Amino acid sequence: MTLARGGDAFKDNDAMTTSRPPTKRYEQRKSAIVSSAVEVINRKGVRGMTLADVALRLNLVPTGVIYYFKNKEDLASACFLHGIELFNDLSAAGEAGTSVCERLALFLDAYFDYKGRVVLGEAEPIAVFNDVRALNSAPVNAAYLEMFRKVRGLLQGPETQGLSRAGMNARAHLLISEAFWAVVWLRRHDVEDYGRVSKRVLAITADGLGAPGAAWAPLALPTLIAEPTAGPEASSELFLRAATQLINEEGYLGASVEKISARLNVTKGAFYHHNENKDELVVACFERTFEVMRRAIRQAEELSGSGLQTLTTVAAALVSYQMSGNAPLLRASALTSAPESIQPQLLAKFDRLSDRFASLISDGVADGSVRAVDTNIAAQMLTAMINAAAELHHWASDVTPQEATELYVRPFFEGLLSPRPD
Repeated sequence: MTLARGGDAFKDNDAMTTSRPPTKRYEQRKSAIVSSAVEVINRKGVRGMTLADVALRLNLVPTGVIYYFKNKEDLASACFLHGIELFNDLSAAGEAGTSVCERLALFLDAYFDYKGRVVLGEAEPIAVFNDVRALNSAPVNAAYLEMFRKVRGLLQGPETQGLSRAGMNARAHLLISEAFWAVVWLRRHDVEDYGRVSKRVLAITADGLGAPGAAWAPLALPTLIAEPTAGPEASSELFLRAATQLINEEGYLGASVEKISARLNVTKGAFYHHNENKDELVVACFERTFEVMRRAIRQAEELSGSGLQTLTTVAAALVSYQMSGNAPLLRASALTSAPESIQPQLLAKFDRLSDRFASLISDGVADGSVRAVDTNIAAQMLTAMINAAAELHHWASDVTPQEATELYVRPFFEGLLSPRPD
């Protein structure tokens, strides 16, 4: 399947004042600007992208970009709309299947084939959608919603006909989140192996991690982080929570010192009384997230009777924690816009957590409670599921943290083709 690129993905903007149709050169330059902007967004996020950055990559002055796109937001919208169009092509490839499983296979094959061609320089990358909500563009939001519906349509069939709308949305969110997260871990694989990777992702997506007949029995864990009471530790925790919420919503650059302080109704002076600088606070937010995840793993291992029960207990606890609203985990997507100087150390810690999950999955395979799967890929997919729970409320607004365990966590372990639980 060949994916088109270029300015045809979106309507001409208001900067085109002439009534003549755009020339081929105009469209080529516009397409080049979008491609340049995508590269910047994928390194710095929407907030970190500047017209000067985009222009510099093309040996233009910023006004040369403004001729085609009136401002940064207009350009970012064009990038996302272009990416949505390409992603819709991947969904269309899946629509050719006659069953849900076949549609999943065709969609994933198309997706990983496309990612391989990007690596080989045969296709243009698309903008990562981490900051799509922070842009707050009505046309982009509408197009993104339609893209989500197309992915959800791949899951509609006799296999899933008993699911509620919230259940279908939860599974569609899980599928699309796994695709988005793959860019994080595909770097570990050679491009010639992407076809094999697709089949292994399909095996987990369709059938889950649990061995046939394995019991679904996650356990309740003690409180992962105690509620703040008083004193310096309470103040530090409140800053961590406010910063985490803002970074998840608006990215690193969107979570300014002013906004963090305003959310807590304190002055900037109070912020700097408790924090040396913003980067120090961001690192502390990540460290807090890592500690919560490690604590959940330790507690689950002490209580559980099998590898699968350990995994389901950890996942259910962290997703419930993620959806509680008061103290979310920092999404790994925040790394996209974090300063490049702190990214390597944080990525290394995420990789260690993924390796820890892989070890737990290996334990489950050994005791027979987990199916024989690619443990490394499964660990990354488990991380993606937990990470994406922070946005589940956008697609299933009335779902409680407890309900999310059944609608969102359970299908990950039992497969997207599993029927509605009794």
